[in-house]
Amino acid sequence: MIKKYATILTAFLSFHATATQTTDLVAPESASGYQKKEAVIANDYMVSVANPIAAKAGYDVLKNGGSAIDAMVAVQTMLGLVEPQSSGLGGGAFMVYFDANKGKLTTYDARETAPAQAKPELFQDQNGKPLSFYDAVVGGKSVGTPGTVKLLADLHQQYGVKDWKQLLQPAKALAQGGFKVSARLAGAIANDQERLSRYPDTRAYFFDSQGQPLKENALLKNPEYAETLGLLQKKGASVFYTGQIAQDIVKKVQSIKDNPGLLTLKDFSNYSIKERPATCAPYRQYEVCGMGPPSSGALTVGQILGMASHFDLKSMGKNNPKAWKILGEASRLAFADRGRYMADTDFVPMPAGLLEPSYLADRAALIKTAIQSGQALESVTAGEPKWENAIALAEDISVELPSTTHFVIVDKKGNIVSMTSTIENGFGSRVMSNGFLLNNELTDFSFASHKDGYPIANRLEPGKRPRSSMAPSIVMKDNKPYLAIGSPGGSRIIGYVAKSVIAHIDWGMDIQNAINLPHLVNRFGTYDLEEGTSAEAFKGPLEALGYTVNIRDLNSGLHAVLFKNGKMIGAADPRREGIALGD
Repeated sequence: MIKKYATILTAFLSFHATATQTTDLVAPESASGYQKKEAVIANDYMVSVANPIAAKAGYDVLKNGGSAIDAMVAVQTMLGLVEPQSSGLGGGAFMVYFDANKGKLTTYDARETAPAQAKPELFQDQNGKPLSFYDAVVGGKSVGTPGTVKLLADLHQQYGVKDWKQLLQPAKALAQGGFKVSARLAGAIANDQERLSRYPDTRAYFFDSQGQPLKENALLKNPEYAETLGLLQKKGASVFYTGQIAQDIVKKVQSIKDNPGLLTLKDFSNYSIKERPATCAPYRQYEVCGMGPPSSGALTVGQILGMASHFDLKSMGKNNPKAWKILGEASRLAFADRGRYMADTDFVPMPAGLLEPSYLADRAALIKTAIQSGQALESVTAGEPKWENAIALAEDISVELPSTTHFVIVDKKGNIVSMTSTIENGFGSRVMSNGFLLNNELTDFSFASHKDGYPIANRLEPGKRPRSSMAPSIVMKDNKPYLAIGSPGGSRIIGYVAKSVIAHIDWGMDIQNAINLPHLVNRFGTYDLEEGTSAEAFKGPLEALGYTVNIRDLNSGLHAVLFKNGKMIGAADPRREGIALGD
């Protein structure tokens, strides 16, 4: 196993990233090319993680008898070091967890919260006009109260079997000794030079002594991150939420001259993880379960699948434009509901009927009308699901970008972690404190608070958690886990996960090939086709149906574990550098 890992790691270190980057109103985290992946089969335990070094950290914990939560702690602290552009201690996460002992599926919300002093107009200028995206992102204003450290500590206390200090040690040791910058990280730094140069400590970390962006294979040490992990080893999460680290973050966020933020020590001390029931939607003979609000992930994936269930996608196959028309229209309809209704339900009421079969049947009827006409739906609006005490809401105005990371962990006892973790935009706010980047999660709120006189559900409010599209999922069959899956990718996460589930269940593709299948995603009327893949062949047929088509990089990071015949099958997205490891 270790020899196999060394071969994979060597290939990973020698891989060269492409420098292409496309836009989605603003630039996403950059692409890093394509690496062919093969599924990994294991009997006892498995990790599938977006970075080989972090995957190895989790694998070692499981091999030594650790739980899935133990491995999660090791994986996430390592990702914060070697994949800092995507997630880390300064961000948040959503986790779907299967407790094998209880046979129970649950979810944990570690989403960042808005400062108590924040107002809905935070990202508007003096005339009430929304700021441009990066004017809002870069600096302290966009930073919400981080949740990741609290998640690690709280769940370790509940489910961990290995010593907390031991689990943080691999990342601490690597931060002290240094690691070689991956092709993916080097490409991301090169593509974000101007913003990463804004603040002296961020610039000093990601650029060399001549002021050039760090190159692939450069040795990068992070003594401040090691010190932070040392404090967490000694004092636990309290040092992060009521101690020195909290004080350092608050001081940094508030003191940034060009774009100061509003975080206070009270925001940190008031922060808590929320356990929430899983949101599940039926699809064929399965239940697709995931994270409910403040994530829109499970609801929107569930709506897409619920509408798709009214069509015989299996007989159509993956090469039929009609199948992609059905999925594209289902996605458009689901996103219309998402934009109007979905937000943090601790603050905003939401219709109870978004996943009701009768409602989704009515929405699917709209797709049948489009099929009969031979053209795309001319316009798509939110539906009217069952809703007691309904209130009028306006369409959302927000941007959510494809940074983030996803991993899956399964331990010897069958406990499962499906976790999506993020600092939002690539490199977050570009503000560093204590050796890690701080999130820009507040820009996931709508910059406008009202539209046409009606409130926007995802408007910013004190203490509120911004809506997300993160969709960590566990698919159940006969009340047992069948598939754990998720992806980064901004609001396209929803399409990536739905496509992979359909490719596997309807089109009979094994899970690795289902992940490999080129992406076609339609959220708001424009059909995005994955550049450089067979998806480009659909351009003409989809345009003939009336769609605007955009060929572009679609930078997913799908990671999954499938359970079949008593074995685990691990898969990793070829579009990123991750791997699956298991025994």
